[in-house]
Amino acid sequence: MGIEGTVEVGKDIRQIPGTPVFITPLDKLFNWARAGSLWPLTFGLACCAIEMMATGASHFDLDRFGIIFRASPRQADAIIIAGTVTKKMAPIVRRVYDQMPEPKYVIAMGSCACSGGVFRTYSVVQGADEFLPVDVYIPGCPPRPEALIYGLVQLQEKIKKESGRWGFWR
Repeated sequence: MGIEGTVEVGKDIRQIPGTPVFITPLDKLFNWARAGSLWPLTFGLACCAIEMMATGASHFDLDRFGIIFRASPRQADAIIIAGTVTKKMAPIVRRVYDQMPEPKYVIAMGSCACSGGVFRTYSVVQGADEFLPVDVYIPGCPPRPEALIYGLVQLQEKIKKESGRWGFWR
């Protein structure tokens, strides 16, 4: 299925011959732009935050993926929950998540954020998915910076495959 007289350049991308005009669905264009400029909010709660900071440092260079850490929930489109979430801290994490604009994503980094880790106590939440919709899980205690990069790339791939999920167009 295609438009007559166009040349297929890539999957879902067509070019009108002899012109610099390309045709593609808006979903693909918006998702490509959103995936290429992911701004995660850092929420470091324990030792995983050190690995998250190392990932953002110059050695691993997240800027090459279009990923820039933000300190304000109003400017972020993903939140990285790094570390142990206590029941006292969970409502605060949820409030910060609610302040983020749509569409928003959640990454659970570390065994504690994924499943409570080794802390089977009354005060520790047994996984961030008990109070937030988690999109990507990054296991490990603590996970290496390469694992966080892999998780962020997986989130970018998930964003590229979405359909009709824009904050202004529901």
